[in-house]
Amino acid sequence: MTISEMLLPEFDREMACTRRCLERIPEDKLAWKPHEKSMTLGQLAGHVAGIPGLGSAALKTAALDLAKHPGAFHPLAESRKHVVDLFDRVVTETRAAMAATSDAQWAERWKMVAGENVLFNGPRYMALRAVLLNHLIHHRAQLGVYLRLNDVPVPSVYGPSADEGPFHG
Repeated sequence: MTISEMLLPEFDREMACTRRCLERIPEDKLAWKPHEKSMTLGQLAGHVAGIPGLGSAALKTAALDLAKHPGAFHPLAESRKHVVDLFDRVVTETRAAMAATSDAQWAERWKMVAGENVLFNGPRYMALRAVLLNHLIHHRAQLGVYLRLNDVPVPSVYGPSADEGPFHG
């Protein structure tokens, strides 16, 4: 079994869970934030929607300088449709790139920087795990808290939520 064949089922599960969260963002609360230091709901939802694009970047480029692409992976949500459409587009691109990546390519080094600051420098496989999946899971959990604080039903992700049983989705 190839690395792509092992990663794609996990990728598909995480993307399905994330899409369910994005489908629930309340459009009338995009400017809401739980604390002055927090992102707004619109900023967080846009970031969650854009994160899967980092996977495509990690697989199609030798390096990424975020300073040269401000906001590319952190767009502001204009509406629920906007973030779901963006998410679907970048997920499709990244999934296709993953499926086309050989085991040798997964082992190649990839670097992500922000100007002079090195944010990641390692194998593409680890970039997909850390820069895409783990990062996405972290921010999706934040989004779940934002949903709860706005009385929006939180979807079941790894098990039941207070709103959905363990066998939903």
